[in-house]
Amino acid sequence: MSLQNSTVSPRRESLLATNQLIRNTYLMLSMTLVFSAVMAGVSMWMNLPPMISLIAMFGSMALIWFVLPRTARSGAGLVTVFAITGLMGLGLGPTINYYLHLEGGDQIVMTALGGTGAIFLALSAYALISRRDFSFMGGFLMVGMIVVLLAMLGNLFFHLPALSMALSGAVILLMSGFILFDTSRMVNSGEDNYLMMTVSLYLSIFNIFVSLLNILGASRD
Repeated sequence: MSLQNSTVSPRRESLLATNQLIRNTYLMLSMTLVFSAVMAGVSMWMNLPPMISLIAMFGSMALIWFVLPRTARSGAGLVTVFAITGLMGLGLGPTINYYLHLEGGDQIVMTALGGTGAIFLALSAYALISRRDFSFMGGFLMVGMIVVLLAMLGNLFFHLPALSMALSGAVILLMSGFILFDTSRMVNSGEDNYLMMTVSLYLSIFNIFVSLLNILGASRD
């Protein structure tokens, strides 16, 4: 009887830890999304120039690469996560303002927002309910991101609208894959730090939203 209890107990502890990780991640993700939206609103209200988007992007990437890995298991990690998402929200303001000035801009932004929410909720729910292991997608997703980034750099010189649309579609597919991959890592004990998972899921949501804006805006242009 004691042997059975000793076998069940670690499994129970593992399940409790997984559930706690998921709760903490989604709570933190909700808070950062709200904070990011507030910062985007401030940026829009101040009518900040497009250069802010570039500065915010480099600043947030520096925090993700160099600061977050060192602070993710300390109280400073909370500040780092809010700094990352706040910067990205600030940089998103000029982009949203641009699309709002297009014909039917309000509809473009709201459709992109609704589409992003629907994609994230559907994929997260599927990964959580099915509890499937999507770790096999990791290599494919990384290769896909490298190819897309190289294509984006190339398109800076060629300025091909059709390629830009195709790349936005590819980003949506890749970020959808990352949502499945990251949620699966939480469910199947592939990751135990909720701050790292929060930033990873936030980046997927952010990139899906921006890509949907690009596709919807191009279709109206």
